[in-house]
Amino acid sequence: MHFTKKIAVTAVAAAALATAGVWTASAASNTTQDDTPPSIVEDYSYPGAAAILAQYHVTLISGDGHIIFADCATPPVDNISVMQVRSTEDVGTNGLVCFKVLAPTGHLELRIPAVYEIRGDGRTTGTGHKVKAEVTTDAGQHSTVDVNPSGSTQVGIGANPNNAPTTLLQLTAAP
Repeated sequence: MHFTKKIAVTAVAAAALATAGVWTASAASNTTQDDTPPSIVEDYSYPGAAAILAQYHVTLISGDGHIIFADCATPPVDNISVMQVRSTEDVGTNGLVCFKVLAPTGHLELRIPAVYEIRGDGRTTGTGHKVKAEVTTDAGQHSTVDVNPSGSTQVGIGANPNNAPTTLLQLTAAP
């Protein structure tokens, strides 16, 4: 009798698996790309990047959400305001693009051409976030500069009129 129960249970299990297999195959054949749920893996792409590119001509690629595109008129809080990036190109508003640092650490990959100055977000000496900016020339010469937390840092033609124009590639905040 015990042996008979095992056979009966095995037969029921096999039938259930076969039915599930048919259902799965049927469901899979009816699935379209539109039915596929979005990936749950974070790709860190910048939300709203297409609209920012269209309106401000700034390419925002990815980040951790701790450095964000911001309105340059953002008022300071505790002498911390926004980082200001200046360019000779038609970006932002009259060549001015701003970013808000929301945490002690942060990372943003972007593309802003012809950058000549980056101003830290501190409005008085001793305030502001420590930020490094990665820039490159059209010839591919990469460099990383420490941005003055409460002052301006000249890059590219801002540092020397004979320098090649630089494209801002990355902003990284670290304590």
